[in-house]
Amino acid sequence: MNSDVLTVQAEGIRFGFDPMPGLLDGFTVTEGGREIAPLHRAPWVGTGEPMPEGAGPMMAKLGGDWFCAPFGGSAEGSPLHGWTAGARWQVVRQDGGTLRAVLERPVLGATVVKELSVEDGHPFVYQRHALVGGQGRVPVANHANLSLKTGGIIRTSAKSAWETPGTPQESDPARGRSALRYPARSEDPRAFPSVEGSSDLTRYPWNPRHEDFVVGIEAKGHRLGWTAVARPEEEDLYLSLRDARVLPMTMLWHSNGGRDYAPWSSRHFGCLGVEEGAADKMLGLSTEADLSGPGALTLVPDGLAEVRHVIGAIAWPTGEPVAEVAERDGTVEVRGEGGAVRRVPFRAGFLGRD
Repeated sequence: MNSDVLTVQAEGIRFGFDPMPGLLDGFTVTEGGREIAPLHRAPWVGTGEPMPEGAGPMMAKLGGDWFCAPFGGSAEGSPLHGWTAGARWQVVRQDGGTLRAVLERPVLGATVVKELSVEDGHPFVYQRHALVGGQGRVPVANHANLSLKTGGIIRTSAKSAWETPGTPQESDPARGRSALRYPARSEDPRAFPSVEGSSDLTRYPWNPRHEDFVVGIEAKGHRLGWTAVARPEEEDLYLSLRDARVLPMTMLWHSNGGRDYAPWSSRHFGCLGVEEGAADKMLGLSTEADLSGPGALTLVPDGLAEVRHVIGAIAWPTGEPVAEVAERDGTVEVRGEGGAVRRVPFRAGFLGRD
């Protein structure tokens, strides 16, 4: 592991943080004598392999989770996904299960504060990003990268539709390949338009070699947005939780051997980006008016705007798909389609209230 990575822990959970460039460098939940560590790490990470010219700092450390502002673009000379994923963070606090850091560069004039925390017995990392001051609107998202080397089953909170952006991830066959149609839209993720007809986006992988990006548009009328990915071979479950009124989009990046150029070099398999955000620029057919919340984060010149997101993992021996995730009385309850039920502690009110 990178010697610059800091470790923050509480009973039953720990995570790493790399201040350059603000990477949540994996997390591990200990449950029943076993360790659950669901996040991805690219095969070149830690090898010293030189990155191509122009690659941002995050590329050499690809994996884990990071905060993007702007998501899917650059601003003020930043690399892809903004200075939040391309500049150093100054750690100003690390104690009692909490790490707080300040980005050394402003974003549209805003000071960005990152707070990551864990609690004894909670299988979650609680993430808060506050943008203090600044002016304008910025597309934002967390960018968790999940390791699905043995496959996974994806379920989410209610969506009104799924759609791809206007252009594919890879359009030049000499460099790589995308398997979905762009732009395209479907209300059923099990039958999404693809080059070969249709694909079932609820199972990973659904194509042997491809690079694709698809957006789930949250249905209106509820607060808790969730993504639950069962890893049957590992007998565990990854959870991503958010306030759907603030982050109305679940964006899934399928990176499964679909890029042939460096550093991907036809070897980057089994990675699912679960990217929860407000980034209407990624929509191919819909507009901000179709979302359950804003299409970008609006900065407050004399105040702050904030983004909260929670990631976690639990043992899930049945490997079954998830039917429901609900927040109840200081717990999160997970129900499987086959009848499995888990209840785990959760920080009440962290993602707002109904």
